[in-house]
Amino acid sequence: MNSLEGRLTAYRGKRVLVTGATGFTGRVLTKKLLEAGAKVRVIARQSSDPGDLANADIEWHRGDVFDANVVRDACADVQIIFHLAAAFREEKSSDEGYRRVHLESTRLLANEVVGKDQFECFVHVSTVGVHGHIEVDRADENYRFSPGDGYQRTKLEGEQWIREFGDENGLPYVVIRPAPIFGPGDMRLLKIFRMVNKGYLLMLGKGLGMYHLVHVDDLANTMMLAGITSRARGEVFISAGDEPISIEDMSKIIATSLGKRVRTIRLPIQPFYWASDFFKVVCTPLGIQPPIYRRRVDFYTKDRQFDNRKICEYLDYEFTYDNESGIRETADWYQQQGLLG
Repeated sequence: MNSLEGRLTAYRGKRVLVTGATGFTGRVLTKKLLEAGAKVRVIARQSSDPGDLANADIEWHRGDVFDANVVRDACADVQIIFHLAAAFREEKSSDEGYRRVHLESTRLLANEVVGKDQFECFVHVSTVGVHGHIEVDRADENYRFSPGDGYQRTKLEGEQWIREFGDENGLPYVVIRPAPIFGPGDMRLLKIFRMVNKGYLLMLGKGLGMYHLVHVDDLANTMMLAGITSRARGEVFISAGDEPISIEDMSKIIATSLGKRVRTIRLPIQPFYWASDFFKVVCTPLGIQPPIYRRRVDFYTKDRQFDNRKICEYLDYEFTYDNESGIRETADWYQQQGLLG
């Protein structure tokens, strides 16, 4: 296997468009593309904070990813697209709002580049959430779909559309379904780290809460390899680390990293479902984000366990981070940022 660094030199001088570049994964991917010598363009909302990308050699296209004029300008002569843009996930959001970002933007981008001689690959980023709860030992890319909310439903619509459109119109594409993403910069798992830092882990129900993570660095590497690997064209890949982990085992690694002791507190889950249904009825008509909702409660009941053999084989890639090393690194970053309270 050639070195990863050597393989990624294929990006040198390529005109690459990234949507969602100011998000957690997008920032890591964009920096890697710049390091590899790519000529990077970005579509970002006017309100998006460029942060540490502000002074980078990037061509910025400000506006919504579902704005046809913005997309047209950004796609001119582009060779590879990484479509990471995702709607901010809130319970008060509507399916139509998600659909603009996850489906309509995909249609606009694809129609701008289809049939262009210089275009090489459309890397479309979906989510393993399209599979819902995993009822087998390890789910692969062919496992049945069971999206649980508007975010996941419209993510599925987007990936199904690009696959059908690409196959019918000769558009080279790859679909990546990332597992839950972690690493320095992640904020979604922060609540678990904060709980453990206080000495406890709150668990709802009696389940193990199996979780399957992918480190953001590994995810970005697989995305980049997908964009330049001819064998990957027209394929769907789950990007996930080598092993799943239970939430409770995750808490033990976090505790060791922080020099803490942690005890698990288990509560019955049904009252939390009742509370989430109540707040949905009260808050949704008012456009208010509910303090608790079913998706958050489902976090403790839905298992996520995936088979990553296909992406390893097709991209000739070995995942770098195991659960322990990634969780320790993330804990260190939270501490350095003063985020644990």
